Amino acid sequence: MVKPRILVASVLLTFVSLALSPRLGSIAWAQAESFYKGKTIRIVVGLSAGGGYDRSARLLSRYWGKYIPGNPEIIVQNMPGAGAVIAANYVYSVAKPDGLTVLAPHNNIYLSQLAGNKEVKFDMRKFYWIGASEKDDMMNFMRADAPYKSIGDIVRGKEPPKCGSTGVGSSDYVMARLLEETIGAKFHSITGYPGSTEIALAMERGEVICQGLTVSTYFTREPFLTWQKTGFTRFLAQSGRKRDPRVSGAPTIYELMDEYKTPATARRLAEAMLLGNEWARPVLVAPGVPQDRVKMLRDSYAKAVSDPELVAEAKKGRVEVKLSRGEELQQMAQEAMEQPPEVIERVKKLFVQ
Repeated sequence: MVKPRILVASVLLTFVSLALSPRLGSIAWAQAESFYKGKTIRIVVGLSAGGGYDRSARLLSRYWGKYIPGNPEIIVQNMPGAGAVIAANYVYSVAKPDGLTVLAPHNNIYLSQLAGNKEVKFDMRKFYWIGASEKDDMMNFMRADAPYKSIGDIVRGKEPPKCGSTGVGSSDYVMARLLEETIGAKFHSITGYPGSTEIALAMERGEVICQGLTVSTYFTREPFLTWQKTGFTRFLAQSGRKRDPRVSGAPTIYELMDEYKTPATARRLAEAMLLGNEWARPVLVAPGVPQDRVKMLRDSYAKAVSDPELVAEAKKGRVEVKLSRGEELQQMAQEAMEQPPEVIERVKKLFVQ
């Protein structure tokens, strides 16, 4: 039996908590407004200017500030290199963890950590994930005048084609390694390009003859829009479970694995390497950022990405916005890093250079 005094105290405590909740929320909002007012938030993009990640960050920068208390200015800084590892290292351990520096990395950057890359100085599980604005599959394509007419030609070929790549975590590198490990299609990845724009120029010059990108990037900007019209490229393969209508002529990795009877271990490897498709264009902040600011950034990011004007502007650029909330991505990142030992060993062999 509950004693009367304890019952009364419990009721009073509940009443006081409910009464204070709105006030505590108002205090947190006021504190955030006080902190961000007159400040500048910097979005550090891990790839070069003009690419899909850069364009996504600049679109966000035009709307995010109005949903953050204090309405801070938001600028974009490009810090390309090593498939966004340089930018991630900077935000994780160099920039002050105060909520004013935000990371916009390549979505496959987790593979560099999973592989134990010696250049990695961060832990994807300890970043605070703010959100992502797309879910996007990758694809591999080649100059139409190249001697390879299909992915089967590459499997049977004696010499692997040269493909441009920004680094071990990039779409181009991941697609090349996926196809090699699952069906035996070998590619010679030329790494070190700052971004997809530079790889595209290399393709036009003939330095490389193939490239990998996310599907949305290819269908939203130049020179790829012109390439579609002129028939400069042909599609070889795509990473989704279902064929994207825009790339309908290219088989999915899952179709190819069925065709080539890929072993179970290689299939598990492929699934681990494709997790990044679920969080395209992610935004993160470093560990150490105060929790109230993390929550404020997550909430304001969700509102900004859902802003009708942002959605309309994205649609004009042929981009479909699909919000993923930071809390959900935090858990997904944790799971992505918890792979079976045999998968981790295979990833290490593929991604450590």
